[in-house]
Amino acid sequence: MKTLFMKKGEAERKWYVVNANNQILGRMASKIAVYLRGKHKPVFTPNVDAGDFVIVVNAGKIKLTGNKLEQKIYYHHTGYIGNLKAEGVKKRLETRPENVIRDAVWGMLPKNRLGRSLIKKLKVYRNADHPHAAQKPETITF
Repeated sequence: MKTLFMKKGEAERKWYVVNANNQILGRMASKIAVYLRGKHKPVFTPNVDAGDFVIVVNAGKIKLTGNKLEQKIYYHHTGYIGNLKAEGVKKRLETRPENVIRDAVWGMLPKNRLGRSLIKKLKVYRNADHPHAAQKPETITF
């Protein structure tokens, strides 16, 4: 028996579409992170980007459980003294729902060069339309 380790250019990339309509944010984000990382493949190697592209449509129609809609707050510091910005998830879902999903998935990826390259393969769209029809993406249902 030989252990196979994938190299950088050997990965076969597929495209997948996820419909976020009535999906719970955290559960959906964890499954998306698995596909981006390539953990669903038998040739998974932790230090190689072997994942697939994921397209998320209907980002504005996700659901949050519990009281997160009223209590969850996103913080951002501008870098200047006293400029800690806070924004509730309810307002962010109205203005930028793409960032809610991207932030949830980013929290489940490694925080290094590999993670930064993985998050670029996530494409999030507010509505059901996306410009990636030429890639012939497969649909994933959770």
